[in-house]
Amino acid sequence: MQIQPFLLSDDLPLGTVYGALLNDRATVQRLAPQFDSAPYKAAPRAPVLYIKPRNTFASDGAAVATPAELRIDATIGLVIGEKASRVSADQALKYVAGFVIASDLTLPHDNYYRPAIRQRCRDGFLPLSSLLKGDESFDLNKAGLSVAINGKPAYERSFSMLVRPAAQLMADVTEFMTLAAGDVLLLGPGEASPLARVGDEIHITVPGLGELRHSLTEEKLA
Repeated sequence: MQIQPFLLSDDLPLGTVYGALLNDRATVQRLAPQFDSAPYKAAPRAPVLYIKPRNTFASDGAAVATPAELRIDATIGLVIGEKASRVSADQALKYVAGFVIASDLTLPHDNYYRPAIRQRCRDGFLPLSSLLKGDESFDLNKAGLSVAINGKPAYERSFSMLVRPAAQLMADVTEFMTLAAGDVLLLGPGEASPLARVGDEIHITVPGLGELRHSLTEEKLA
C-alpha cells in the first residue's frame, strides 16, 4: 500500500520535522547546574536537535492515543520554502514559506543526554496545523501561545523568551545541515509545559497566526 504524503498545503508535502531543545531561557536557567556534570561537563554551544519521524504526524482535529499522562510541548514551527544552507540570521526568514502550530507531545522525561525515542516518537505524537501565514499583527519574535485543556486555560508562553530567536536558530542549524523545502524547524518547548490525560480536549492558540485542536484517547494494546 502506498503511503500518502502529509500535505502542509496543496503543493507542499511535509518533509523532516526537527525540534530544538533547550531553547527557552527559563529551562536553561533551571538545568544550568546539570550542565557541568558528566558526560559533557559544559553547556551546549550549538542547537540541541531531535527529529519527529513520519509516524508521529497527525492532522488538526486528530484523536491521539496515549498509554499514560503526557506533556504538551506546544510550539511554532518554521516551514522551509526553499533549500537553506549556511544562511545568515538577517536572511533566514526569507527561506520560510510560513508557519505551523505544533502540539509536540511527549511522555514526561528530563534526560537530555539520551534520545527520548520511546517518549517523543510514538504514533500520532505531533498534531500539526496546516500552513499558516499570520495576519498583519503577527510578530514571530513577540508571539504568544496559549493552551486550553477541556476549555480551561492551562498554559501560556512568549516566544520573546527564546535563547535563539527564530532567525538565529535557523542560521545556527543551517551552519551544519541543509534544510529542504517542506522541512519544519520547531522553535522548541517552553518551561513547565502542561500535562494532559486520556479524554482531554486540547486547544492551542497563537494570536494573529491561528489555532490547533486535538484530543487524547486511550492507547489499546494489540
